Amino acid sequence: MHTNRFPLAALVLAVAAATLSTSPESIAAPRHAAKAAAQKKPSADAAAPAPAVGESAVAGGAPALAAKAWLLMDFDSGQVLASANADEPLPPASLTKMMTSYLVEQALRTGKLKKDDLVTVSEHAWCRGSSSESCMYLPLNSQAKVIDILRGIVIQSGNDASKAIAEHMAGSEEGFAKLMNAEAQRLGMTHTHFVNATGLPDPAHKASARDLAILARAIIRDSAEYYPIYAEREFTFHGIKQGNRNALLYTDPTVDGLKTGHTEEAGYCLVTSSKRNGMRLISVILNTRSAQARADQSRTLLGWGFSNFEKAAPIPPEAVVATAKVDFGKVDTVPAVLGAPWTVTVPRGQQVQTSAQLKPALEAPVAKGAVIGKVVASSNGKPIAEAPLVAQADVERAGFLLRGWQHVTKMFGK
Repeated sequence: MHTNRFPLAALVLAVAAATLSTSPESIAAPRHAAKAAAQKKPSADAAAPAPAVGESAVAGGAPALAAKAWLLMDFDSGQVLASANADEPLPPASLTKMMTSYLVEQALRTGKLKKDDLVTVSEHAWCRGSSSESCMYLPLNSQAKVIDILRGIVIQSGNDASKAIAEHMAGSEEGFAKLMNAEAQRLGMTHTHFVNATGLPDPAHKASARDLAILARAIIRDSAEYYPIYAEREFTFHGIKQGNRNALLYTDPTVDGLKTGHTEEAGYCLVTSSKRNGMRLISVILNTRSAQARADQSRTLLGWGFSNFEKAAPIPPEAVVATAKVDFGKVDTVPAVLGAPWTVTVPRGQQVQTSAQLKPALEAPVAKGAVIGKVVASSNGKPIAEAPLVAQADVERAGFLLRGWQHVTKMFGK
């Protein structure tokens, strides 16, 4: 997270980057910027989507944002705090590259890739000097280190970098898309289907706001070593310096990621993460009319979230939540406790109620720490989060004679 003041030059760079309108997400090298701007009318001329009114537990509701879909998620719990059209599959443009980068990061984490491994740039991956797409400008048949490729994907949104690593990891971009879809399924992204590693338009290439928030949460949670790259404001490769298109990185020190996207079909999109006073929120804005609008709406949504929600600990650590009945054990019951400290995010000033749900017909042996139920937190009568309950102690299985007696007493309802 950046806490220092940002230099004026960086702010000017951010504003310039945010207002270019080439597609998809194409701020090319500085030498291409003027040509690209001249080739296309300013995106501000595009019609703004009708304001999408969201659903939220906050009295008075969530803000209405001029985007086709949007969502605000609490990072720690995964709770959706407010949303509109959250499950509608939409073109994600370069937000797709969050899955591409996530797969690279996890391969690095598990040792399947090394930072210094060399990736070859094929003719399919190579950008042919066009200013109509976003590129890292890797030379044809050249090689680049995996860590540079990762930065090219995250910071420069390089289509060439994305295609090159896809071929390196899976043999082809089509093969890599299969890995992307398998990972999406594992993460619970139920309204997403990837066709390519870049987000270039395809009728079958879709993702929902909820799914993209789930993916962002996975990146922050699972890629701790590499997540700081998402906050880097520029990257230079082969003498070409390009700025990160996430304008909030230059204006809000609490923002530390994640990714921008834009095509004509997808509109302007942004997934953002911000952490303030120990609470991290993830916002998703899909299909709004300009780079400025996606930044403004993300800022509005995050500000509303931090102003209207707070963290609460419904149950103190190590407190006994309930007592579970155990059949055929040396003891008849076992205390049920939280497996880990638990916090939930609730509208400011609202009370939190909890209820325990224990597994029926629990039989010994029961190991200490085994999940034996769950506790559900509710606010204003609506469930907002849940956590597993575990056994506080071991329960050994009773001997033969004691179990026989217990069987008899069960038969007679005693």
